[in-house]
Amino acid sequence: MKSLSLTDEETIRQYLPDQPDQCFETLYNRYVNKVYRRCLSMTKDAEKAEDFTHDIFLKVFAKLDAFQERSSFSTWLYSIAYNYCSDQLRIAKRVNYTSIEEGLTQSAPDFEATQLHEETLEVVRQAMATLSTKEQTLLRLKYEDNMSVDEIAQLYNLKSSAVKMRLKRSREKIQRFCAQQYTI
Repeated sequence: MKSLSLTDEETIRQYLPDQPDQCFETLYNRYVNKVYRRCLSMTKDAEKAEDFTHDIFLKVFAKLDAFQERSSFSTWLYSIAYNYCSDQLRIAKRVNYTSIEEGLTQSAPDFEATQLHEETLEVVRQAMATLSTKEQTLLRLKYEDNMSVDEIAQLYNLKSSAVKMRLKRSREKIQRFCAQQYTI
């Protein structure tokens, strides 16, 4: 099959307009295992990883005509996969799966500790609001989504040292803001 020797980008250019099924099949076969492994590493659940992989390829194929070759196809695909998994995991965290019985048997939290925790969270929210959208995004990718510095660097086409410096500066801004809030 000739399409196996073509690059991803050549495959898209050659087959997408007239033979989209051939294009999809070729790209799917090249990347399904890698996307699945990426999903599995993020979800730690084989069934979820399969579902996510299926959803990601549906999403990619629906958007394939919008691929502009600013990065390689694989980078584009992996960023979609990463963002999709992150979004799904974030949504799942928001949904509270505690059963009614568990909720009734849990002891009431310490009021003072809860109030202090909420106040601290509010200060952190305010500190994050002082950052630019780019700074917030980098911090969230690193600390909420657990992306490595190298993954973030690849995603944004930056050097690892640039990502480290931006993260450091953003953390320092948050520390300064928090220190100002707690000084009398």
